[in-house]
Amino acid sequence: MNKRLRVAALGIAAAMYALPASAQWYGGAGVGQSKFKDDLSCAGTAPLSCSDTDTAFKIFGGYQINRNFAAEATYQDFGKVSLSGGGVNASIKSHAFDVSALGMLPFATHFAAYARLGVYFASSDGTSNVGVNASKSNNDLTYGLGLQWDPMPKLGVRVEYQLYSKVGGGDLGKGDIEVLGVSGLWRF
Repeated sequence: MNKRLRVAALGIAAAMYALPASAQWYGGAGVGQSKFKDDLSCAGTAPLSCSDTDTAFKIFGGYQINRNFAAEATYQDFGKVSLSGGGVNASIKSHAFDVSALGMLPFATHFAAYARLGVYFASSDGTSNVGVNASKSNNDLTYGLGLQWDPMPKLGVRVEYQLYSKVGGGDLGKGDIEVLGVSGLWRF
């Protein structure tokens, strides 16, 4: 084995040995506002009363591989779209599980910008007081951008925009759901 190859192999082995020391598990929770778009929005429902924004909640866990990459799993409750008028009340509730890769760009001492790309599995349920009910599950892509501030070594605070594309389908219609939220994370 030539000298360069041995040095490269030694460097890779040292990096793999050091990886667990820098890698870290974390968990967290967040709250934000969801906005239902396209078929799931209130567009074209006048004169009925409609709300296509709601409070969203999430819990998540992840693994920080190194300072630039992380993998994360999330449960996201989007809330619901509500429609009422003319004696009819209807709503569509949605939630999703997603798995994402995060690419992080640290700057300053305690800050990082990040982008996320992943896949989700969503479930949507539509109900009404006139007996029309439907459920639909689907999967597609999710992506987002965010900023993270680490005020303490174990604590992180995030502000994030995330989009879940093409949620729903069938009788419920299909649309993107945007979530703008804030969350906190704790490193183990």
